[in-house]
Amino acid sequence: MTDIVFIALSLFAIAGAVAMLVNKKPLNSALGLLITMLSIAGLFTLLSASFLFMVQIIVYAGAIMTLILFILMFLNIKDEELPDEPKKYMFIGLGAALMIPLNVLILKAVSKLPNADLSIVEGDFGDIKPVGITLYNNWLVSFELISILLLVALVGSIVLAKRRKPKEKRGEQ
Repeated sequence: MTDIVFIALSLFAIAGAVAMLVNKKPLNSALGLLITMLSIAGLFTLLSASFLFMVQIIVYAGAIMTLILFILMFLNIKDEELPDEPKKYMFIGLGAALMIPLNVLILKAVSKLPNADLSIVEGDFGDIKPVGITLYNNWLVSFELISILLLVALVGSIVLAKRRKPKEKRGEQ
């Protein structure tokens, strides 16, 4: 059953990535990216990596996608404003063709690995507790400095957003 779910999530991830590449409308491309991110979160669940699953959902599928969708809606891009991409599918095919030798190399390397037990690791693999203990015991100062940096970036973006002055009409001074 796990193999079937893995194959389904992998196909969803690939389909979302392809949809992101081939859609002309930015909003549809962003939704394709969201499908890919949610599928990857499901793959983390299959690995019993609950921390990575939650980070993928909260940070990427939640915050980053909200930011992307907000920017797309804020810009209100019309279809006629989008650039023409006459060679788009050629570049997608070229990129896929360039990846084939790398994929063959990876498959050869994986096939030469010794047989090992590939079952899901039991215990605290992927749990949040070991990550939290390491983070707050060994990296507390770095963690707090990053939080201050993010706070400064947030305040700076608010200041820059409020600084806009209304445009003056031409001819009037």
